[in-house]
Amino acid sequence: MGVGGIGIWQLLIILLIVVMLFGTKKLRNLGSDLGGALKGFKTAIKDDDSKQDEDAEQPENSEDEATDASDATAEKVKEK
Repeated sequence: MGVGGIGIWQLLIILLIVVMLFGTKKLRNLGSDLGGALKGFKTAIKDDDSKQDEDAEQPENSEDEATDASDATAEKVKEK
C-alpha cells in the first residue's frame, strides 16, 4: 500500500494521465517556475531577517549618540 491506500501502480497511472494532459514541456516550465518562486521567497526572507537585524542594531547606536550629545550640551550649559 502507498499513500492513503493508493498503490504504486495507481500513482504511475495518475502520473501518466497528467503527462498526457499537460505535456512534458508545460510540466518542465511549471517546475522551473515553482523553483524560481521558492528561490525568490527564500531570498526575500533572508533580506527581511537581515534588515530586522540592522534595524535592531541602529537604535542602540542612536541612543549612544543621543546620550553623548546630551552630555556635551549639559557640559556647555555648565560652562556658561
